[in-house]
Amino acid sequence: MYSLQVFQFLNLLCLVTLGFLTAHMYLPFIHIIALLLFSLFMEHLFIYIKEQQITYISSSALTTSLGVILMMVTPHIWVYMIVITLGLAQKHIIIYKHQHLFNPSNFALIATLVFYYKDAHIVLGQLGDDVWLAVAVIVFGSVILWKASRWIISLSFIIGYLIFQYIGMVQNDPVLHFEDITERFYSVSFIVFTLFMLTDPRTTPSKPLYQLFFGVGIALGVSTMDYYYGFRIQHLFMVLFILTPASIFLHSYSYKKENHSLILFAFVLLSLVVSAIIYIEIQPPYYFTMDG
Repeated sequence: MYSLQVFQFLNLLCLVTLGFLTAHMYLPFIHIIALLLFSLFMEHLFIYIKEQQITYISSSALTTSLGVILMMVTPHIWVYMIVITLGLAQKHIIIYKHQHLFNPSNFALIATLVFYYKDAHIVLGQLGDDVWLAVAVIVFGSVILWKASRWIISLSFIIGYLIFQYIGMVQNDPVLHFEDITERFYSVSFIVFTLFMLTDPRTTPSKPLYQLFFGVGIALGVSTMDYYYGFRIQHLFMVLFILTPASIFLHSYSYKKENHSLILFAFVLLSLVVSAIIYIEIQPPYYFTMDG
């Protein structure tokens, strides 16, 4: 797992570097380096506070910060620092049987929408839409998916997303064409979400059948929200935010039927998750574009 995390970080770092060189990154490169060093410091601070010693070097914090950098834009670097800190902290606080329940990058993005909705935005336009970069993302991502045995999640999500978007959106909107749906996959950042963020090995199912249900469930949830509220980028992250802990709770419950503490914990946590999603959804939609 450790070598996989390092490999994932190096792949994302290469993609961010390529995006910066092709003028498709919002942050200056020096800010990216600063955030990487900051996340590394905070992660090991939390490890020390929790264990009173540091016996290993965690590279997952670097992957978390890169995920936030790729999916979020704000002129305030302190916002990046705060939400990255929250994303890292929850790994050590919101846990069940030594397992954290949320994808750290996704938790940070949801925290951004809850606390800094007017100051920061989730976007899928970073990294541009150059074909050669999209191919590079697919190659890097496919290798990681194969090594992590999570390719079923991405494949089932893509197929399910196209089917549900066609049934729910295209067939009910006369001005929307199926090409408008498929064009979303031309966004390099959308591919990054599908291949990297959606398939975190620590918070996604390991069994093939559960992976299938997880990927289809994400696609169905996103498409349902798009149908009722219109397409909004944050739907991707909001559905992932609730289905990740829900799937972990269901998996844990299947091994121990009479687990009242698990039921209570799941009810309280998922109630808070739903409340956060409702709060975000009632906010007015925003429109953000990146030129150049």
